Amino acid sequence: MQPDLEQFRRNQKTMYLMQEYDRLQAAITDTEKTASEDPSLADLAKEELVHLQAQQQALLVKMEEIVAEDKEEAEDPRRMVLEVRAGAGGDEASLFAYELAEMYRAYAEAQGWSFTVLDESKNDSGGYKEASFEIEGKGAYAALKYEMGVHRVQRVPATEKSGRVHTSTASVAVLPVLEHAEIVIEDKDIEVDFSRSGGAGGQNVNKVETAVRIYHKATGIMIRCTSERSQLKNREKGMNILRSKLAELKLEEENAKHAAERKGQIGTGDRSEKIRTYNVLQDRITDHRIKESWHNIPKILAGGMDPIVEALQQAETAAA
Repeated sequence: MQPDLEQFRRNQKTMYLMQEYDRLQAAITDTEKTASEDPSLADLAKEELVHLQAQQQALLVKMEEIVAEDKEEAEDPRRMVLEVRAGAGGDEASLFAYELAEMYRAYAEAQGWSFTVLDESKNDSGGYKEASFEIEGKGAYAALKYEMGVHRVQRVPATEKSGRVHTSTASVAVLPVLEHAEIVIEDKDIEVDFSRSGGAGGQNVNKVETAVRIYHKATGIMIRCTSERSQLKNREKGMNILRSKLAELKLEEENAKHAAERKGQIGTGDRSEKIRTYNVLQDRITDHRIKESWHNIPKILAGGMDPIVEALQQAETAAA
């Protein structure tokens, strides 16, 4: 199969290699012309052609590898943002959101993935009102994409004197970070503010304004990034996340148009879909999309998510 040279010209990562490819092609054409016009130079030209064509072939191999890596990243991005947000249930909901975040942290560390806090907002009980994290590693998005949706916990809160069971919720959003998402954002489309990182006071407060808040006017999307020590790096990371969120919006619109045609997807993939119930009294977790349950909630919340992830992956494969 002939390589797609036009694709290489359009790709930002390979276009500079195509310039060298075209230079070599011009040299090949000149060498062939010289050989045809002067037979005495035919042997020398033949050696030169072999050398030029070998260089050209090496460039093609390199460009094909780059395009293949891009395709692999699009299908299974190495970087993702995971957001947790407390829902109904007051302090109990925020504590549950925190427990979910800790579950993902433990699972990520067990897989050898990096887990970085991008931003977090806690209440007085120590739970998360909302928080966002960056997870990076091979297979991270493929494993955690199924966590998107509303998680529900049923249990007796520690502060409940009468032993009454409470139901609380937390929502999870999972967003692949595509380094080269084809989303153009102009300066006029956004507002960027800077502030100090930290917030508890004392030595924890950064004296330099490194925290970045990016507001996208058209969609109302707000990104806040505090994980890096420099303003520039936080802005760069925030813009990458914004591009990914805009790409997600675009994908959601396309999915809505073709919802009836979709196959092989577990659930709707919507962040408002009720996907899982954690019944603490019965020590049972049920995923409503595949109607399957698991026991030993403490182990799962400690990062033992493998059985759930594997079951969801198998269900998606079977549905494809």
